[in-house]
Amino acid sequence: MTKIIFKEYSKEYKEAIIHLILDIQQNEFSIPITKEDQPDLSDIPNFYQSGKGNFWVALCNNQVVGTISLIDIGNSQGALRKMFVKDAYRGSKYNISKLLLQKLMGWAKECSIHEIYLGTTEKFLAAHRFYEKNNFIQIAKEDLPNGFPIMKVDTRFYKIKLK
Repeated sequence: MTKIIFKEYSKEYKEAIIHLILDIQQNEFSIPITKEDQPDLSDIPNFYQSGKGNFWVALCNNQVVGTISLIDIGNSQGALRKMFVKDAYRGSKYNISKLLLQKLMGWAKECSIHEIYLGTTEKFLAAHRFYEKNNFIQIAKEDLPNGFPIMKVDTRFYKIKLK
């Protein structure tokens, strides 16, 4: 049986994270985005692991197969970013997306974050279904909080209130 483990980011995973994310963005979804367009990937500790934010990886045999992060945007709010799961590890067989989201939600609740927002692209149809199935509601761009970091490829936005 394949064992998946979840860990907070550490620098030993930096290059594997960049490779995983760029491969999904560029090759799977043909999104014209580069590493240079995402300076956060070169500085994960300062960008994500500050305030109440964090970054997690899903590992299978010490290989990065998934990522998720939370940015502290102030006002007891967070932004979910960089949720990516390698194609072969998606779905109910491994349940990585759900487990990564649970890790992030548990962290957010412990840190008294009451609302989480996210932006995504129209191309990520399975992601839309996933977020909606997990109680995120679609919102208009105008309804995002001021501190929300919009990426240029973001065209669809979601929000969830935590209890």
